Amino acid sequence: MSQSTVPCYTIINSPDLEVPNEMQLKQDLEKGDTNVKIDTLKKVIQLLLNGERLSGLIMTIIRFVLPVQNHTIKKLLLIFWEIVPKTSPDGKLLQEMILVCDAYRKDLQHPNEFLRGSTLRFLCKLKEPELLEPLMPSIRACLEHRHSYVRRNAVLAIFTIYKNFDWLVPDGPELIANFLDTQQDMSCKRNAFLMLLHADQERALNYLASCIDQVNSFGDILQLVIVELIYKVCHANPAERTRFIRCIYNLLNSSSNAVRYEAAGTLITLSSAPTAIKAAAGCYIELIVKESDNNVKLIVLDRLIAMKDNENMEKVMQDLVMDILRVLAAPDIEVRRKTLALAMDLVSSRNINEMVLVLKKEVSKTHNVEHEDTGKYRQLLVRTLHSCSIKFPDVAASVIPVLVEFLSDTNELAAADVLIFIREAIQKFPALRSLIIGHLIEAFPQIKSSKIHRAAVWILGEYVDDKSQILEVIDVITQTLGEIPMVEAEQRRLAGEQTDEELSAAQAAPATQTTNSKVTSDGTYATQSAFSLAPVAKKEKRPPLRQYLMDGDFFIGAALSATLTKLVLRYADLEQDVRSQNRLTTRVMLIMSSILHLGKSGFPSKPITNDDTDRIFICLRTLSERTEEAVEVFKRYCREALGKMLDAQAEEDQRVLKEKQKAAAKVQPDDPVLFSQLSNGRENQLGENVFESSLNQALAGTKSTNLSDITSPNNKLNKVTQLTGFSDPVYAEAYVNVNQYDIVLDVLIVNQTNDTLQNCTLELATLGDLKLVERPHPVVLAPHDFCNIKANVKVSSTENGIIFGNIVYDTSINTNVVVLSTIHIDIMDYIIPATCTDTEFRQMWQDFEWENKVTVNTTFTDLHEYLKHLLKSTNMKCLTPEKALSGQCGFMAANIYAKSIFGENALANLSIEKPVDDPDSKVTGHIRIRAKSQGMALSLGDKISSSQKLCVQAS
Repeated sequence: MSQSTVPCYTIINSPDLEVPNEMQLKQDLEKGDTNVKIDTLKKVIQLLLNGERLSGLIMTIIRFVLPVQNHTIKKLLLIFWEIVPKTSPDGKLLQEMILVCDAYRKDLQHPNEFLRGSTLRFLCKLKEPELLEPLMPSIRACLEHRHSYVRRNAVLAIFTIYKNFDWLVPDGPELIANFLDTQQDMSCKRNAFLMLLHADQERALNYLASCIDQVNSFGDILQLVIVELIYKVCHANPAERTRFIRCIYNLLNSSSNAVRYEAAGTLITLSSAPTAIKAAAGCYIELIVKESDNNVKLIVLDRLIAMKDNENMEKVMQDLVMDILRVLAAPDIEVRRKTLALAMDLVSSRNINEMVLVLKKEVSKTHNVEHEDTGKYRQLLVRTLHSCSIKFPDVAASVIPVLVEFLSDTNELAAADVLIFIREAIQKFPALRSLIIGHLIEAFPQIKSSKIHRAAVWILGEYVDDKSQILEVIDVITQTLGEIPMVEAEQRRLAGEQTDEELSAAQAAPATQTTNSKVTSDGTYATQSAFSLAPVAKKEKRPPLRQYLMDGDFFIGAALSATLTKLVLRYADLEQDVRSQNRLTTRVMLIMSSILHLGKSGFPSKPITNDDTDRIFICLRTLSERTEEAVEVFKRYCREALGKMLDAQAEEDQRVLKEKQKAAAKVQPDDPVLFSQLSNGRENQLGENVFESSLNQALAGTKSTNLSDITSPNNKLNKVTQLTGFSDPVYAEAYVNVNQYDIVLDVLIVNQTNDTLQNCTLELATLGDLKLVERPHPVVLAPHDFCNIKANVKVSSTENGIIFGNIVYDTSINTNVVVLSTIHIDIMDYIIPATCTDTEFRQMWQDFEWENKVTVNTTFTDLHEYLKHLLKSTNMKCLTPEKALSGQCGFMAANIYAKSIFGENALANLSIEKPVDDPDSKVTGHIRIRAKSQGMALSLGDKISSSQKLCVQAS
């Protein structure tokens, strides 16, 4: 049997064994007791799997081991006869196998059902018809055995023999059909029906038609096969749909979740009727709600998302939004995220109010709940309510009070999302401005974060245009700042704290003691003492804005000054009384000067910065001089800049939506026919064979192979690495296939000598977070012969890795070693472009501790061209909007982001420059990379450096 046609046997992991003497093995098999024979037989099996040929032991095992009636030996013999070569070098069956065949004929007639069943399972693996032919009467007789274990394995044996050698059992379908009519055991019926499904569909259909009303009472293993049969028959002959679609409807109510899932998938491929779509979607939703496994929930959610992407099904599914929201009861954050995204895509004006009510209830459920994902879930709810309000303005009025409550939340990300929503809503919905401002003023004192206070102050300063509300905002700001002037108040506070400390120290040192004498019961005198301590005064808590300033955060002071300036200028337009204008102006200027004084007083933990000082001085100067240009900046240009930014974001969202719609797969009448063997594994194709696609995904992984990959050598040849030289005695090259967490090395080894290479072994080792799963087995190479050896490597993190090793082989003279070139595993195989919000980017940038700074060294003379080259070489995505990067000013700063298949985040900040007046000058600057792990930061930096070197060499 040639190397390419050797079957795949049962693999048994074994340690490195020393090859024992064959005579010693024979002696142990002949004269040893049962335990010795068991141990020796295990050694023989391991040696055979490691490539040894022990043909001299076959007769010994037949004479001294085969007759032993021990179950362990019987099981080991099944493995031995499976892997031992059964033919001579000329391809003829060994004479000894006739004796083995007779022994197994006796085992097929053995009274023990385990021996019979295990022997029948072994016969499914035999590929020699000469061995099977004498056993056929015994196999047929096992169909009538009293035990179901024997009967179902007998069906499998007949199925396998009929599939490989149909002339051995020409009446196989008829035999199994008769067997099926008389059986009650579900496992036997399932195996028999499975054979009819593949061997004779007509008989399978006849049986199904005879018992179609009883399908719901069948076991789940049989129901799954019935679903597969209906799917295949109805796709091959659409006229049969009306005959069996009712059966599929009934199976949607099966007690087995697996049957319900397959039945729902089959139903939507057989019928596009609204009732069928609604029934399948309802079944999927019930599965998600009732199934506890998160992986199952995510898989079924993906099926619902695939249904939503189909235009014909989307309209029907819009009525199921409230049912889909039931999935939010799941605790997993990823399930909730997908559910909210799906519901947001399906919601319409008919059910938006009900959806908002559900989301409000979910918000209330997250209060006072301590869980690691609660903050993320609250943030998801905020974003969903935000999207609902923008998409359906009618519900914005009811959503705003709920969202404003999040401003006092300890989760800063959720509060930041609320302010983003408020900023967008107050700009787009002028009718709601009064309502939004009222709630924002009410929630202002309860805010706990400096960033949130700063954004809230800006919104109030930009959009409050009512005279009474202006005064109300200034009052609430003064309240959260505390007593003005602040330096004098802090001095009094400090003096008061010192007085309290002195008082408590004086009271604590000589504690108040009262002493009196007392006569005890026995007539003696005793002294009784009592100590009393005066209470120590508690420190008064500062208002929130004052506390920020005392902590050195004077950026909030600059934002306050700009807001107060806008409010005073707007108040001057509304109030005709000059005295009221001047009174408010002086009040505001006192607040600004007090902030400046406090920043230079030494009381805060950090002094005020020069930038914040300059901004506050500009505000003071604007209020005192009232120049036309400065007033216009505060009154008009700030709001115009916000409007332009929101319009740019809306345009970007529309562009992304159009790109998604263009990328959506639509089947046209003139589209080519899809062959499963040559298909590219298109996802979300609901009309595909769900059974075959599931099997293909399990075997080939998520990366698909399309027709261009098969017919064009470009992709595969680019991943071939030469491991040895052409003049080496053994030539080797490897095809590296990276599939998510696995790396498969397909190594071609060619014997270029005139000698036979014994024990030719591929020895590999790894550097980095790579782990070799199993050691490749040694092979024997004839002169000028070749073979392929596969090795699996597991990947556990995103960083560059190295695989190295050598090839060891024996000749008739000595042992030789050929050192292999190293295989570099590229980090780009694990990184995919991703997106995140600016708030999330800044938070991750702050949290990640590993930073790698790469200096830009390139021949590019254009900033935008260098950015494109960087994104292409690192597989990352630029988060900075295109409009922010447009133009030529000589500088560029951009944020770049990517995510690995392991869930790791990679951040990069690009800062480059180039003189505008010199068109031939090169781009200079640096790139700062941040990641959670050191390996990812360093590997990404190495990738950027190497891409720059290639660019320099190419130039």
